[in-house]
Amino acid sequence: MFRRPRRNRKSKAVRFHAQETHLHPRQLIYPLFLVDGQGIKDEVKSLPENYRWSLDLLLPEIESCLEIGLDSFVLFPAVADHLKDQVASYSYAEDNFYLKALQTIKEKFPEACLMTDVAMDPYSSDGHDGLVHNGEILNDETLDILAKMSVAQAQAGADIIGPSDMMDGRVGYIRESLDEEGFTDVSIMSYTAKYASAFYGPFRDALDSAPKSGDKKTYQMNPANQREALVEADLDYAEGADYMMVKPALPYLDIIQLLKTNYDIPIAAYNVSGEYAMLMAACQNGWLDFEKAMPEMLLSIRRAGADVILTYFAKAYAKRFRDGKLG
Repeated sequence: MFRRPRRNRKSKAVRFHAQETHLHPRQLIYPLFLVDGQGIKDEVKSLPENYRWSLDLLLPEIESCLEIGLDSFVLFPAVADHLKDQVASYSYAEDNFYLKALQTIKEKFPEACLMTDVAMDPYSSDGHDGLVHNGEILNDETLDILAKMSVAQAQAGADIIGPSDMMDGRVGYIRESLDEEGFTDVSIMSYTAKYASAFYGPFRDALDSAPKSGDKKTYQMNPANQREALVEADLDYAEGADYMMVKPALPYLDIIQLLKTNYDIPIAAYNVSGEYAMLMAACQNGWLDFEKAMPEMLLSIRRAGADVILTYFAKAYAKRFRDGKLG
């Protein structure tokens, strides 16, 4: 036999030479949950080892991440019910604790890349990503609210705006609004193919942002559809998206591959809360080995074509990468 594939597997050094896919911590974005107050580090029960942080305790956490080579973060606000209303007015209010936190983090750690979330649900008394009227989620009427939210986040120091709402036309509307206010350098990572998935439960626990009635199937994508992702991607690309995201990641590796093959901008994937919770539960029960399963999960998403991965495993992966404990 002249060709023996096992020759390229004979040692760790040789296996690394032949490795096709590599994942660096700088390709990860770490989701963090923020609450108003002081001295708060409240673990999310359905998301073990993830917390709702007050800013005073979040700052040292971010610093510790930067020290191990993890420099990108996406922040989500857990907003008290009394601050929510039907039009999500707190999302761009001057006294919004989330906006103040963004500004503080950026001032203290200018090297950190901060991504934000743009959708009405954390601030809406209805719990939907868009404006609700007589049980219907209104598309065009929502866009102005999303644009105000985006501009406020850019003013606070956001590097990347992340519209997760799935309203038609929102990327172009937000892009125009940002440019008009002088934020031409602020990027948009569009949640391009965001599916109406069963894997979001722990995230909604963390933010208490589940819909008060109905579901999100009129604006999030049908899990059965693949070609529709190209329709969404064509629109987002034409409207000025700088990145396009697939969410969730693991059940939609084919969609990640589809977008990577067809577009020339970075493709992101969100390794969502339900995916994290499943693996953690299996590892805590001794059914899987965390040290092996966690990197394999992330590597599969990278191999499918993701240039960037949003994952709750980001810090754990970065620690092991630094310590040479991967592979």
